[in-house]
Amino acid sequence: MDSPMFDGELVHSSRILYTPSPFARTNLLHLQEVGSLQACRPHASARQGLASYLVFLVESGSGTLEYGGMQRTLQAGDCVFLDCRKPYRHRTEADLWQLRWAHFYGPNMGGIYKKYEERGGQPAFRTAQPQRYKALLEELYALAGSDAYVRDMQICARLFDLLTLLMEESWHPGRGPVRRGKQQSVQEIKDFLDTHYTEKITLDDLAERFYINKFYLTRVFKEQFGLSVTSYLVQLRLTQAKRLLRFTDWSMEAVAAECGLHDANYFARLFKKIEGITPGEYRRRW
Repeated sequence: MDSPMFDGELVHSSRILYTPSPFARTNLLHLQEVGSLQACRPHASARQGLASYLVFLVESGSGTLEYGGMQRTLQAGDCVFLDCRKPYRHRTEADLWQLRWAHFYGPNMGGIYKKYEERGGQPAFRTAQPQRYKALLEELYALAGSDAYVRDMQICARLFDLLTLLMEESWHPGRGPVRRGKQQSVQEIKDFLDTHYTEKITLDDLAERFYINKFYLTRVFKEQFGLSVTSYLVQLRLTQAKRLLRFTDWSMEAVAAECGLHDANYFARLFKKIEGITPGEYRRRW
């Protein structure tokens, strides 16, 4: 690990190349590089095939990003979140930019980035909270340069904070062809599920009740709420089941019926599939 100041013809930078512990590399989100730079001359940077994810904030100046077959203009206040396994290229010219960035990796990052994209997250976007990104990136830099015994755990926590912020800003259920009237219909369907999940409900029932095509409903519901209708209904039912298992002495048949799952055997199989233990084991442990 080192933290050199680098002065060259192209950039003036301060960066830390970080080597995580074997434990962190295997089990945690871990930092690879963190730093900031001020461009001194127009230049471009291009990479691909890196087992890394990159977040950077444009603090001043402007440039361009090429990623995913598209080119985007970047200005001060823009944030970038990239999967570096894919080719990317960024460039600054006359209006030389100042950036702050972090490269990181970890278990399940592929799934996290996929969820970011499913929620409407873009490789580059105008952030409403540039100071929060700056503060997190500065804190990561400080942690990488520290000698704290639990440094890798602290870095992991800050990287999760960074990802949480990115997820918050990625939530764009209105992006795409969905019209506001349809969004309202889907919200009404969610509200209906919240209060009627104990009843027998099918996609056909919902489509008929709310005058909406069931295939369209399936797609738009997931775009807006991040879960399919079926998964959301299962989530509601199992949450209620866990309440009843913990705070009542009802039989498994009664619990299943109260959650809208009238087949106790199916309820038990579904519960174990989702929770990893049977309803009876859950009741005993909790």
